[in-house]
Amino acid sequence: MSWPLTIGFGVQHLVAMFGATVLVPTATGLPVATTLLFSGLGTLLFLVITKNRVPSYLGSSFAFVAPLVAAREQGIAAQLGGVVAAGLLVIVVGIAVKALGVRLLESVMPPVVTGAVVIIIGLNLANQATSNFEKQPLLAAITTVLILLAGVLGRGLVFRFSVLLGFVAVWAGGLAFGAVSSDKLEALRDAAWVGLPTLYQPELRPSVVLLMLPVVIVLVAEVVGHVKAVAALTGRNLDGSAGDAIIANGLSTALSGLGGGVGTTTYSENIGVMAVTRVYTTAAFAFAGVFAAALAFSPKAIALFGTIPPGVLGGCTLVLYGLIVLIGVRIWMDRGVDLANPANAMVGGAALVAGVGDLTIEIGDLQMGGMVWGSLLVVILHPVMRWLRAARRPSTPG
Repeated sequence: MSWPLTIGFGVQHLVAMFGATVLVPTATGLPVATTLLFSGLGTLLFLVITKNRVPSYLGSSFAFVAPLVAAREQGIAAQLGGVVAAGLLVIVVGIAVKALGVRLLESVMPPVVTGAVVIIIGLNLANQATSNFEKQPLLAAITTVLILLAGVLGRGLVFRFSVLLGFVAVWAGGLAFGAVSSDKLEALRDAAWVGLPTLYQPELRPSVVLLMLPVVIVLVAEVVGHVKAVAALTGRNLDGSAGDAIIANGLSTALSGLGGGVGTTTYSENIGVMAVTRVYTTAAFAFAGVFAAALAFSPKAIALFGTIPPGVLGGCTLVLYGLIVLIGVRIWMDRGVDLANPANAMVGGAALVAGVGDLTIEIGDLQMGGMVWGSLLVVILHPVMRWLRAARRPSTPG
């Protein structure tokens, strides 16, 4: 593709990731601009480490929300120490996967597991899409219809930029017809054009590090699930890049924690964009990373993105999150997952319900939601149930 087109796709990926990437630091008390800076840098690092084989964007991970909120009273330094520790542990897992090979990955996370994790990610995010949709149903419906018309009936550039076209058109209309609150418009007017992100130093505290242990499992499951999803989209076997992808995500998370940002993960929203546009060039993600890092130095630009009406986000994510779910289903179908097998059906079903229902349980000061429990259920229980089922089969006489 030409460079102007590639840059356009980079902008589309920037739009897709921005809302969620900004929401996580806002919810946890960490600086937005700093998180955005390390999100962009982490994406560039990811592309380098994976040798441009895995098109992905690294945005703020929602898995960090619960433990970071739980650790908020201990201060930003302690929160960041937990992010760094989680990143380092993810690196260790990635090194093990890279050293021991794809067989380890397949034994721990076979297609039934990775497909379930991808489905859980999409369905667990569904409530975000519908809640935003309900806030401004007319704007949301117009956004959804425009994206669908461009994606289903459009050709050429209209098809490729369907998400961006629908998003920007309704966003501009919302600004023109008063769909944006006055306080956000005032914040946009008063924001400076240029400003430096705030940097912090982390502090390791055992109590906070323990809160982050479940996050490590979720991050690894998400990255592997996303690698499988991209492989399903592109028709390429990317198992050999899974170890590099995990290592890259761990490095990105640790780097973000060292500077003051939230931990990162490969982003479902951007996989949804690829599913719509069928454009998988890593150059577009590189531009998105550069744009994100540059925006971190402009409070005015961050405030501008803050004016995106919730209805526009709801209409856009309604399409993108649905596509993520179907990518997980496609993994099951392409790999011939046997849903008549009780180990697959019962464990997978329980995990999906936990994820979709956003099962939330507090353990001490730690609150874990549906994406965490759903992923843990399928990642941990499936191999155990499969082993128990194999062990109870009567041995065949020699």
